[in-house]
Amino acid sequence: MLNILNMINLPLIGEVELTGAILFIFFLCLLAVIAFEFVNGFHDTANAVATVIYTRALKPQIAVPWSGLCNFIGVNVGGVAVAMGILKLVPLNDLMALPVQVGACMVLSVLIASIIWNLGTWYFGIPCSSSHTLIGAMLGSGLAFTYFYHGGGVNWDKAKDIGLSLILSPIFGFGVAVLLLIFLKKVVKSEKLFHIPQGENDKPSIMVRILLIITCTLVSFFHGSNDGQKGVGLLMLILIAFVPAKFAIDHSISNEKMIASMTSTQQAIQHGLAANPNNPNLLHIDTLITKAQTDLGAVAASDAASTFKFRKDIQAINKSLKALFTDNMNLIPDADIATIKASSNDLVNITDFAPIWVIMTVSISLGLGTMIGWKRIVVTIGEKIGKSHLSYAQGATAEIVAAATIGLSTGYGLPVSTTHVLSSGVAGAMVATGGTSNINSGTIKSIAMAWILTLPVCISLSFILFTLFRLFIK
Repeated sequence: MLNILNMINLPLIGEVELTGAILFIFFLCLLAVIAFEFVNGFHDTANAVATVIYTRALKPQIAVPWSGLCNFIGVNVGGVAVAMGILKLVPLNDLMALPVQVGACMVLSVLIASIIWNLGTWYFGIPCSSSHTLIGAMLGSGLAFTYFYHGGGVNWDKAKDIGLSLILSPIFGFGVAVLLLIFLKKVVKSEKLFHIPQGENDKPSIMVRILLIITCTLVSFFHGSNDGQKGVGLLMLILIAFVPAKFAIDHSISNEKMIASMTSTQQAIQHGLAANPNNPNLLHIDTLITKAQTDLGAVAASDAASTFKFRKDIQAINKSLKALFTDNMNLIPDADIATIKASSNDLVNITDFAPIWVIMTVSISLGLGTMIGWKRIVVTIGEKIGKSHLSYAQGATAEIVAAATIGLSTGYGLPVSTTHVLSSGVAGAMVATGGTSNINSGTIKSIAMAWILTLPVCISLSFILFTLFRLFIK
């Protein structure tokens, strides 16, 4: 490879040392993430506008841009818990210790596998989950990385948590939608709410329209806060893989603030040691903090080795503190509990972060993607899941359930599939109205087949792509 550029100053990132070929791949990966979120916008977010369009509460020309705006806001205020959960699936620390070309292989295999499957299912109008797609691709690349380079491998504990979230959420959505619609039928006697619109000019009353717009807004917002974070996680994976010195820790936090957080934590630990002088857990955390304070002095934004070392120190402290909070909180004096929890949150933010420009890039891509290509998925949700057209009550029920489920998942830092939660909500509302005979079995089978196939296909595709890209590493 020709070394075209050894050092280049990039907007928002700063000075980086990348060869010409690797620099090209770096930009390619950034564009691929933007493409992934753009596809995610018209693939997943179409679910949010499906019910409001098919109940004619809003015209597509209004509903789609409104949903895009709500997604944009959701990404910006949703935090980074889901994004960090996605990152923790892969052996990131092992990846940073290897040449940047290996990181490029992993990132490209994840992105290309995800985009291929998302585009394929979108083309055929199947509401496939971008969440399942991304998780499968990351598992595949993680397995390939372990196969060729050994190391820590896939974080199966995190994979189990995410897997349970993805599996249980549509079951929960279906069940709650059935119960909620039955409850509405018993309690609310308004015929307007249960009316099925007929023709273009048959529109809901003002109160029903407000209800549907609110539910659409909530689904769009929570979709952004959850699904948008997956794009944030992908962008951070790229930045850490290619320029680890700059993004392995948050350099915007001053050394003084980091030291203050570690000092506050250590003081609380030492107070606990005063009452429990030989406790091995407290002694271990005290030693880890002392080591991290020493290593911080050597950290520089241009030095990957020192940054990586300090990152591992902070992660070890956070892991030990989490275990302490779970099993041995009684070792800490009551007066220090609030202090140590606040300080530990500050320590988590050193490694679990995303710059504002990363969040903005993802939110703009997701918002713009919402406005294009939405119709195929909307038709499936609105017309093909049930054998009858959506009533206002069915649309509102499905979206209330979806918004609540996605919001709870975001709160717990777990990704969830908007597609499958909303689809299951629509199916549940249909069953509550006309029994299982009211379900279009063909469409349900297509959705179920995509749901079943997504993980194994994306795992295999990502594994194969990683293996293929690895052939070009010299």
